[in-house]
Amino acid sequence: MEESERNHKNPEETNPTVIRSIRHSTFHTLTAMIVWLGSIHLNIILALLLILLFPNTSAFWILGLLILVLVVPTSDRSRLGQAIARYVGKYAPGYFPVTVHIEDAKLFDRDKAYILVAEPHSIFPIGYLSLLNITGLMPLSKTKALASTAVFYTPFLRQIGIWLGLVPATKKNFVKYLEAGYSCILIPGGVQEIIYMNREFEVAFLKKRFGFVRVSIETGAPLVPVFCFGQSDVYSWWKPDGKLYHRIARAIRFAPLIFWGGFGLLKFMHALFRPFISYF
Repeated sequence: MEESERNHKNPEETNPTVIRSIRHSTFHTLTAMIVWLGSIHLNIILALLLILLFPNTSAFWILGLLILVLVVPTSDRSRLGQAIARYVGKYAPGYFPVTVHIEDAKLFDRDKAYILVAEPHSIFPIGYLSLLNITGLMPLSKTKALASTAVFYTPFLRQIGIWLGLVPATKKNFVKYLEAGYSCILIPGGVQEIIYMNREFEVAFLKKRFGFVRVSIETGAPLVPVFCFGQSDVYSWWKPDGKLYHRIARAIRFAPLIFWGGFGLLKFMHALFRPFISYF
């Protein structure tokens, strides 16, 4: 009876936990943001230079650099990589700042693996960072984030992603890391949600996306639903519309669009961004 009472608390007796990221100096905050998301802009700049300089010798040097960065072995256990990840995890959340609401923090066991099901994807799933253990915002000791394979075929973004704890979103990786004691973060709708993204309301593309439920049943890992409020306001964006665009996006498994923000990074210096974490 006592065990049953502990596992089935009256909702009125539950006190939500609110954790706010610390605002550090502007220098450290912006440096962490540039290290984290600057790789996207660096790739764009190098790609433009490659096109403009081609077929000069400089273009081949740039192409060689991109290929080298893409194929060089990268480990999440690298001391340099871990140091960079800790730096980003410490300072980047203060850019927004991030506020995490946990319905009942006492239900989390630091030695147990959980499946954090986050929505929405938006332009870029900024919410991933606040859920990773490197930020210290969640009561989790080990985390991995399942990401699109496109991340691991993008120079520079691949390195920072691996150091932060991103792994390719495959069932094999999903099960392997859960069994190894890592809590796994995923966005069921994935990049397909960008196709249906709207400025007036949030879209969660969950049709036929129930594989994570089966994995939860198979591994015994509890599901934790997560919603990231304000994430869609971080970037300004434009994308085509119509059936042709939808077909192309589905075919290439990526939704091409144009997005921009302040400092070339984000729309607002302190954008409203409040992930709400609840135990399911």
